[in-house]
Amino acid sequence: MGPTGLEEAKPSAGILGLEVVVVEFSDDDRFAEAFAGAVSQTVNGVVGMASPFFNFHRRRLVELSSLHQLPSIWEAAAYVRDGGLLSYGPSFSDMYRRSAGYVAKIIKGVRPSELPVEQPTRFELAVNLKTAKRLGLTVPPTLLGRADEVIE
Repeated sequence: MGPTGLEEAKPSAGILGLEVVVVEFSDDDRFAEAFAGAVSQTVNGVVGMASPFFNFHRRRLVELSSLHQLPSIWEAAAYVRDGGLLSYGPSFSDMYRRSAGYVAKIIKGVRPSELPVEQPTRFELAVNLKTAKRLGLTVPPTLLGRADEVIE
């Protein structure tokens, strides 16, 4: 797991009765070894934290999750399109559109330091039903009804 959001995730996992096992990746040549080690610790799912490194290697990470029959949740729908089970995170297309407003203000002379930092306002849920079926999982209709993208 990557460090982004990890400290926030630990207390939430504890409330749900889950134990967080952190597996750090710093070298893509050790992905297979890290997954095998996690599985030997009876890990039964993957939560990929937001990370440019993870995003760059997302196909390999999703492939290893699949190989080890681990349900996975990620921060972007691209992981789900590549075979991950679920994603929930900010809408990147919405953030890109909103950034155009910043560019326009800067072009008109507003100093970047005068612009407020904005948090994402739109979040997207994606579900891959093919992956759920392969893992023997049933996705509740209420979750499917809330999904922005469903891959069948």
